This record gives sequence, structure tokens and C-alpha cells, in this order.
Amino acid sequence: MPEEVTKLIHKYLRHDKKFPHVWCPGCGNGIVLGALIRAIDRSGLDKDDIVLASGIGCSGRMPTYVDFNTLHTTHGRALTFATGIKLAKPELTIIVIMGDGDATAIGGNHFIHAARRNIDLNAIIINNQVYGMTGGQHSPATPYGSRSATSPYGHIEQAFSIAELAVSAGANFVGRSTVYHAQLLEELIEKALQKPGFSVVEAVSNCHVQFGRRNQSGDAVAMMKWQRDNAVRIEKADRMDPDDMEGKFTIGILADSDTPIYTEEYQKIRDRSKGRPGETP
Repeated sequence: MPEEVTKLIHKYLRHDKKFPHVWCPGCGNGIVLGALIRAIDRSGLDKDDIVLASGIGCSGRMPTYVDFNTLHTTHGRALTFATGIKLAKPELTIIVIMGDGDATAIGGNHFIHAARRNIDLNAIIINNQVYGMTGGQHSPATPYGSRSATSPYGHIEQAFSIAELAVSAGANFVGRSTVYHAQLLEELIEKALQKPGFSVVEAVSNCHVQFGRRNQSGDAVAMMKWQRDNAVRIEKADRMDPDDMEGKFTIGILADSDTPIYTEEYQKIRDRSKGRPGETP
């Protein structure tokens, strides 16, 4: 194992306590975890100033493995816990790990309003298009026509486009990558950590056990090759004919704006209420 990898493992992971992990062999969650700790290391953040919160699901296990301040919350509520921490301790960097079901089903209302408020949080949503841990039920990201434990004859609902939903709801920064494009994923997470306001990084991943097996998508390698062949850099997609984009999706930076940040606006209200000099009551 390269020395730099060993250093990262010992610096950021609870390597002597919580491993081996619970993820299936070939799961993309490990790639997301690797991208996350490399992005944090490159950002120069002190791990004692980081909070990693999660909800329920396969991705919800990630805080168990990292040596940060960590929080494993209830299903769909990770963003609400994270909001409370940020308002109480605005100096902390808050990262919220969620799955597509956790973030956009039971947590969907919290997700769109966190984006609308532009709270200074970093949401990483691992989208494997299914509820992986609880038995393979369909999620809001399950593609139309595909099969799941709760749609064995074909899914009849249209899927959310998670990154585009975040853009529409008002997130300051939105990026999307895949676990195949690990270097891009790392770069997007690093940019998200540096960007004030609500940042969203969607990581398109594979669940070859619950989704792939039911949909004849092959093993983990085959599903990652599908990501390679169907993900298009947004700069290239802008020059492509719409017919050539049929069935494909964009990766890269989808939004990068500078709108008022909730935590800063909230502090202004606190100052006004206390009659601080220079503030209008």
C-alpha cells in the first residue's frame, strides 16, 4: 500500500476499532469515503473542526469509520440535526452523508428547504437508485421501468434528478460525479467544502446486489463501466445534440452562485435584536 494512503488511513479513519466495514464487496460507498477524506486532507481542514452526520442506510454507516465529530441520526433527518449544529456552532464544517432514499424520500422536504435557505452545509448524496440496506425497495431515484423489491413488474414512477432538484431549490453549489470518475468526485467535494452556503455533491454509485441483480446490470465492474459510458461532462454536453444525450446524464459543476447565506443572515438578526451599534432595530 502506498505510504501516502497509509498516512490518510491512520489520520482520518478509526482503523483499529470499526473495521472491517459492512459494505458489500464492490460497493461504491468506499470510493466516496476515499474521495471525501482526500478532499478534506487537501482542504487543510482540522478534523476536530469537522462534523460528519448521516441518516439511515448503507451510507449512514460512514460516520462510524471516520475520526471526526460524528452523528448517526434518524432516517431522513440528518439535515435537520446538521442545521441545529451549524446554528449553534457556525465555525464548524458540517458534512452530511445521505443516500438517495434518505435524502429525497423521507428527507425530501428537509433537503429542498435546506437548499432554499442556503444553510452553510455540505450534502453528499450517494445515489445508487435503490434502498440498498433495507431490502432493495424503490426510491425516488429508481429509474422508470426498472425492477425493485417493491416494483417486481417494473417501476411506474419517474425518477428525481437529484442534482437538478438542488439547483432548482436554490443551493449555492451543486456538482455531480460518479464513483467511476473518482478524481472528479474528489475535486467536487473539495470545491463544495470551500464554498459558503448549501453545497450538494451527488455521487452516482452502484448497488449491484439489490439493484443490479434485479435489473441484469451485471456486477460492480459492469455497473461502473455503465457510468463511464453514460456520464458526459457538462461542458461537452452543452455542445451535443439533444438526441445524442438521450439516456445519458451530465457530470461536473451544475451550479456555482453567491446568494445570501442563512447562518450569516441569522447572525444579523441576532445583532439587530440586541441593538448592536450600527444595526437598525
